[in-house]
Amino acid sequence: MNYSKKAEMVKESSTLAITAKAKALREAGRNVISFSIGEPDFNTPGHIVEAAKKALDAGFTKYTDSSGILKLREAICGKLQRENGLSYKPGQIVVANGAKHAISNACLAILNEGDEVIIPAPYWLTYPEVVALSGGVPVVAQTDKKSGYKISPAQLEAAITPKTKALFLNSPNNPSGSVYTEEELRAIAEVVCRRGLIVISDEIYEHLIYVPGLKHISIASFNEDIFNRTIVINGLSKSYAMTGWRMGYTASNQELAKIMGNIQSHQTSNINSVTQQASIAAIDGDQQPLRDMLAQFAKRREYIASRLMGIKGFDMDMPAGAFYAFIDISEMCGKAKGISVTNASDFAAELIAKKGVAIVPCADFGCDMHIRLSYAMSTEDITEGVDRIEAFVSEYW
Repeated sequence: MNYSKKAEMVKESSTLAITAKAKALREAGRNVISFSIGEPDFNTPGHIVEAAKKALDAGFTKYTDSSGILKLREAICGKLQRENGLSYKPGQIVVANGAKHAISNACLAILNEGDEVIIPAPYWLTYPEVVALSGGVPVVAQTDKKSGYKISPAQLEAAITPKTKALFLNSPNNPSGSVYTEEELRAIAEVVCRRGLIVISDEIYEHLIYVPGLKHISIASFNEDIFNRTIVINGLSKSYAMTGWRMGYTASNQELAKIMGNIQSHQTSNINSVTQQASIAAIDGDQQPLRDMLAQFAKRREYIASRLMGIKGFDMDMPAGAFYAFIDISEMCGKAKGISVTNASDFAAELIAKKGVAIVPCADFGCDMHIRLSYAMSTEDITEGVDRIEAFVSEYW
């Protein structure tokens, strides 16, 4: 039978596939350490869980406004004002089923067939897939270690064609951990406004920054023009350990918010009603659990980076944000003894087979000679996993 050509072109998420493989090996009795999934290992803070329980007890289990209850959208507006200097009204917020769904809403709202979207690499692997599903054409702009894995204004300018509609930005970045400075964002914003583009700004890791003096800046905060051209993507999964609750949102100009709200009303309607009440508690409630989690991530970051930087053939910088180590292994490719390793995918396949360690090869992130390791896991597992990686490299290189 004939199926959708667009649907058939969508790749399986390699991160979820690797996570599933690690789980299957564990169920078969194998001792596997997995650095693959971008999910905090902490439990959702208790006051958030309690808010959900209260919502259930109160019978808050019915349909809501498809874009989210007013109280939640008001809470999001308050957060954006006090933390990001962004002034939105509730009608400009669309609460979605996670940040991934919010990105899908954004792409469907702005793209016509053949519109190009510039995506700096490395990128989260979902971006090009959603662009293509929405009828757009992903245009990859390759960055490198020298640039801090960040797109420059000149590089952005060079990638723009008459078909360019939008730019994806992700700061802090998954998988590199790079964070754009205010100066860098202002220069990018100038190009965006002058060339009439839209920015999809994924800010899901905004609270996870470790460098003193470096802070998250939303590109939408500079002036009215860039504010109206930006679709802010955010959510609660990373900062509040709420991955399974599925809460993301967009903040945009009123016209785009209306379009995205209409799209969602026909695709999914509202997100889980109980999650909405829990989300209010997360945004407006006690923020100490977030600070505690950040402190733990900071310690893990220091430890894992110090270990990985000492491994022969691993080339990496200290990540400024998010919770990933991003490593260039190009120096090692083609030099293994007794096994065939020509790229990161080969390295990952041999590592899990030989040592029971799951990592993410970054070909689907636009960098086929890089690997990504999440440190959103216990220090004990990090230690054991890195020990195995060191042994693997020692044996075969």
